[in-house]
Amino acid sequence: MREARVRWGMVGGGRDAFIGGVHRIAARIDDRFELVAGALSSTPEKAVASGEDLGLAIERIYTDFNAMAEAEATREDGIEAVSIVTPNHMHFPAARAFLKRGIHVICDKPVTSSLADAKELEAIARDSKSLFVLTHNYTGYPMIRQAREMVTSGTLGRIRVVQVEYPQDWLSRDLEATGQKQAGWRTDPARSGAGGSTGDIGSHAFNLACFVSGLAVEQLAADLTSFVPGRQLDDNAHVILRFSEGAKGMLWCSQVAPGNENALRLRLYGENGGLEWAQEDPNYLWHAPLGEPKRLITRGGNGAGDEAAQVSRIPAGHPEGYLEGFATLYREAADAIFALRNGKPLAENSLLPTLADGLAGMRFIEACVQSSQTDGSWVRLDSL
Repeated sequence: MREARVRWGMVGGGRDAFIGGVHRIAARIDDRFELVAGALSSTPEKAVASGEDLGLAIERIYTDFNAMAEAEATREDGIEAVSIVTPNHMHFPAARAFLKRGIHVICDKPVTSSLADAKELEAIARDSKSLFVLTHNYTGYPMIRQAREMVTSGTLGRIRVVQVEYPQDWLSRDLEATGQKQAGWRTDPARSGAGGSTGDIGSHAFNLACFVSGLAVEQLAADLTSFVPGRQLDDNAHVILRFSEGAKGMLWCSQVAPGNENALRLRLYGENGGLEWAQEDPNYLWHAPLGEPKRLITRGGNGAGDEAAQVSRIPAGHPEGYLEGFATLYREAADAIFALRNGKPLAENSLLPTLADGLAGMRFIEACVQSSQTDGSWVRLDSL
């Protein structure tokens, strides 16, 4: 029999919020979640209006996430999982409230606004035995799973070089001064944390490089800049990376690069060949075996393996991208929740991003800030 949908709630994501709608669409693509409760805004009137927009029962529209966690934990039909889609500084208190009541958490990245909070959250999650999923959605793309499978199987040989970049242009002007909501909180250290572009998009690039290469970053040296006058957080970063097993890498993230919309790109080079992938053209993966012509691997096409096939939903040649990448994480989270419902162990080969990935991301951000403040000195991530 088909499993009953996961009873699901949301913190944040009300009217005028971008990412909340993305999560709601993604959660419904594979039809495994049902939104039944929410504390959708920190403004009570907007929270109620947003809940009504989504058809929530009035008694399950909350104006405070703590009240929501307490009430839902005592209901026989209470939520099993909650998505947290707030600005970064609210991730920790909201996740804590639900984890302590045994409710699974699906949280936007970065995991918290500080490394100290991330470490405390790790201890709370360990004690709660609830799932914690971090939505590094780019890991859900079929061709990223394909690239990871090729690296893991040894197709490239020993990895030597990892290059990743994530440029955008939307903060090239002082957009936050206009009152634009998304720019406002992302450039505010009280709400975003210590990292600007490093936390917002650099953390995605860092996670993707580690996910596909299978390597951990041991040390980094960073140069962070705030080019827009008066901006409190970095809007451009150049980072040199030293990986485990001797690999070297570079990471560039920028939100002041005119002509770039969402240009996340990854390149890996090993002893026997290289791979190239671009998020804006996500169904294509270029494979360059050493000494041979480059080969194009397409989602659902010849050369694509089982890992890519498992997260492909539609026939080859039909565009599949951002929303489906998010949906992959929601589907895999639902599978994990179903397993726990039935007293089964979680799959050992799960590729879901977890709190461990969140901690690594926070160490990356902290190391970038420390390095840049000390003229680009090398910082070991395991020292933080």
